[in-house]
Amino acid sequence: MYLGRIGSLSTLSRKQPGFPFGSVMPYGLDDIGHPVFLISTMAMHTQNLQANPHASLLVTQPDASGDPLGASRVTLLGNVLPVPETGVAEARTLYLARYANSKHWVDFEDFSFYRMDVVDVYYVGGFGVMGWVSASEYDRAKPDPLADAATGIIQHMNTDHGDALIVLARVLAGIESQEVAMTSVDRLGFHVRLKTQDGMRGARIAFSQEVTSPAEARTVLVEMVAQARHIPG
Repeated sequence: MYLGRIGSLSTLSRKQPGFPFGSVMPYGLDDIGHPVFLISTMAMHTQNLQANPHASLLVTQPDASGDPLGASRVTLLGNVLPVPETGVAEARTLYLARYANSKHWVDFEDFSFYRMDVVDVYYVGGFGVMGWVSASEYDRAKPDPLADAATGIIQHMNTDHGDALIVLARVLAGIESQEVAMTSVDRLGFHVRLKTQDGMRGARIAFSQEVTSPAEARTVLVEMVAQARHIPG
């Protein structure tokens, strides 16, 4: 959610009751990660929300390469309601910080800020990695220290160290593979997508210790690869 800028908002259609209505939706984040939207009263999704605030927001892993089903994505479910007047200034600041181009219409009379009060979260980390996250857990979470550097780490590992990923997958995940690609990385480890004789698989490999910076992640990865290469198999 921190890295993303645009999601797919599903509201309940006022015109066709019971049917979901999908919209492309830029968003900002407040201090507990709840999405903030700048939407027009003329938009169909706004009219839907005014009739029924229940909605969901799907956000996919930015710049994911390869099979999109192997990428991380998260769906937030909640009630989307107008931001109270006392909170509009803060909403305006945080929204503009993430979506600067909105300065051209942020002050139009028909536009208003809405906020999703999250009630549940469903996360998919790739092939075979998924589960529900409670709203309270989500509210307490913080952006990962590798979030801003993750894309670079993934590209570097996939471009320059594919052989090392194969070794790590064999030794630490117990999977023999002809091709391995890192699909996400965070302070505790990383996900990989593996091409095996039985088809595509996904796996999670934990770091040997929690890392707090990209430099630490590099050091730990180098150590893990060196150790894995010395394990027979």
